[in-house]
Amino acid sequence: MDERQLRVLRELGELGSVTAAAEAMRVTPSAISQQLRLLQRSVPVPLTERDGRRLVLTAAGQALADAAVGVETALARARQAVDEFVERPDGTVSVAAFHSGAAAFFPLLLRGLGTPGSPLVSLHDEDVAQDDFPPLTRHYDLVLAHRLDHAPPWPRTATATPLLREPLDIALPADHPLAARPALTPQEVADQPWITVHDGFPLMATVDAVSAAAGRRVEIVHRINEIAVVAEVVAAGGGVALMPRWTSRPHPAVVLRPLSGIHAARHIDVLHRPERAARRAVRTVLAELRRAARTVRDRGGDPAPRA
Repeated sequence: MDERQLRVLRELGELGSVTAAAEAMRVTPSAISQQLRLLQRSVPVPLTERDGRRLVLTAAGQALADAAVGVETALARARQAVDEFVERPDGTVSVAAFHSGAAAFFPLLLRGLGTPGSPLVSLHDEDVAQDDFPPLTRHYDLVLAHRLDHAPPWPRTATATPLLREPLDIALPADHPLAARPALTPQEVADQPWITVHDGFPLMATVDAVSAAAGRRVEIVHRINEIAVVAEVVAAGGGVALMPRWTSRPHPAVVLRPLSGIHAARHIDVLHRPERAARRAVRTVLAELRRAARTVRDRGGDPAPRA
């Protein structure tokens, strides 16, 4: 039995005929009869009987119709509770992000939502391979994800809101001979020792592109995902690395130089399941992330490299 079938039974009991019940529910009498037949299949005793030309409720049918009032009341309260939850401006919203994205966006998000009545954000770091970002939308309301320029688009199971297209620069020690150059080519950096992310993570494809453009494999000496740690290793002379221009924190002993000759940029997007955006609180946090993205980009200023 379902809610519609119970309502048909209730209307029949109150109005006294199939025709009157059909008019009240704005359906045909045959639709009323069909719903009654479906309901009868789930109940072991007769719910209706003939009284002359009229179809009336049996004692069991009347008992079930009386119970239907309680069912409809409970469902109405449940719908109201859902509506209140959806429209709550200050509900909790879970946000996950990869490490450099979290470092850049989380502080801005907390400051932007610091006023009374704003959503309460629950923040989580998730450093995963590119293909593993969409599944995270099962567990979090919003997921900050990144992918390279030529990577496949995100699957349709997740709604993607673009935030930034961020250049990827070459990070090297400030006293490195190549630091004096305004830009670097793949051929110039291919002979250097490299610090890269682990296989499957977005930046690795750009390292492969450097190898292809230079016509030789780069020597990978360190595998480190955390950008702040990469900066420390670069500063210590451990090698060169790809570094996002705007979301990585400046290091006094590290300079960034743009890479010419190949597309070196990543997209930062917010992924979520479509139904999550039905909540007012989620939409508020999503709008704040867009504002934070403009701040991150503007704070980076001119696309000239940091020195």
